[in-house]
Amino acid sequence: MTRENVHFDHIALGVASIESSTPLLVGVLGGEPLAGGPGGGFRAFQWRFDGGGVIEVLEPAGPPGGFMHRFLEQRGPGVHHVTFKVPDLDAACDRARSAGYQIVGYDASDPAWKEAFLHPKQAQGIVVQLAESDPQAGGEWSSDAPPPAPPRAPATAIVVGLRLRAASVELARRQWHEVAGGVETRRDDLLLYTWPASFLRIAVEVDESAPPGPLAIELSGVPAGLVLNDPAATLGARFLLVS
Repeated sequence: MTRENVHFDHIALGVASIESSTPLLVGVLGGEPLAGGPGGGFRAFQWRFDGGGVIEVLEPAGPPGGFMHRFLEQRGPGVHHVTFKVPDLDAACDRARSAGYQIVGYDASDPAWKEAFLHPKQAQGIVVQLAESDPQAGGEWSSDAPPPAPPRAPATAIVVGLRLRAASVELARRQWHEVAGGVETRRDDLLLYTWPASFLRIAVEVDESAPPGPLAIELSGVPAGLVLNDPAATLGARFLLVS
């Protein structure tokens, strides 16, 4: 697996209702409907933003007790996972195992979308999805209509990436460089991980005294006041303006 062939595809949020996310993602930040459809115990929809970044929103579906129901009961709404598309899922899983990670949720039954996950207890407080996608074998999503939304904001935001906290430089480097294949650089007190084929980045703050996990979705291109509106509370995620 080369870094050039890994694509940091999207940031995903778990919420009680996809429709509740549209006032912020569409009405304030100007997201453009991309794709969506049902999954095992959830429904999802994605929006694309200026620069190419994608935010996905998941809501629970089906009987109580599914993974999205559990996520909301235990944590409330917020960042749920990040997804990396890889050219070979088995090779990516072997790479993760060799770095000490346990693979969960491995499923190669659908040739159009094979997936596996790093568990958040090992992966710095966030679910990491590894996926091998083959568009020629079928679509990733059904053609669901976009959820009801307010008028799209004329000035659209750029989704820069996800800010996280890690307990050490070594743990951050193992996950985002060794396993996910990101190119590491430093800026002030941050470790930055980027992928040549991707619009999104991972920015890591190192603090061994605080719990690891997602801190904020990084944005640029919008005035600070816009991202502090009430709709942000329904998503359970901070939005941070960066240069």
